[in-house]
Amino acid sequence: MKPSQENYIPSHPGLAVQFVPGEFRSSLVATRSYKAGELLAPLEGLTKGPKRYTSVQCGPGESDHIELNSDLVYINHSCEPNTAFDLSSPNPQNWHLRTLKPIETGEALGFFYPSTEWDMDQPFKCECGAPSCIGVIKGARYLSLRQLAARQFVNSYILELISQRDGQFTGKLQSRL
Repeated sequence: MKPSQENYIPSHPGLAVQFVPGEFRSSLVATRSYKAGELLAPLEGLTKGPKRYTSVQCGPGESDHIELNSDLVYINHSCEPNTAFDLSSPNPQNWHLRTLKPIETGEALGFFYPSTEWDMDQPFKCECGAPSCIGVIKGARYLSLRQLAARQFVNSYILELISQRDGQFTGKLQSRL
């Protein structure tokens, strides 16, 4: 369930939703600073569900989607992300959100949606404003290996799907990410 402003209670220490008017404009912001590589939150309270704009893909299959059921659903896309949903472990107990870069107090969290999503349920025109912006966000399926490698982190199942699509081994890239 996506928290709303009326019933909002922060679900993770150090993070809070900044509600603003308009569809898809609210964001999750840091209420303290974080170092690069720091664990922001273990992923708990997840439920399996269908592919939706609020779900996160957690494996290579069409039905491998989870709902976050927390304020983490307010982490917006960025082509130059400062966080990553790390779902690379076969054990869901080890899934977590971590920083890719230092994050300052008040800074919005962003993750690169194609790092978890093969084919987006609801593609959209990116408004991140980053110099490396890829324009329309449709999922990893529509990107080159080079575009994905430039983002610091991509989940292993996405790299496996890219390898199958391109007929290339991505093991070296996976170990770098």
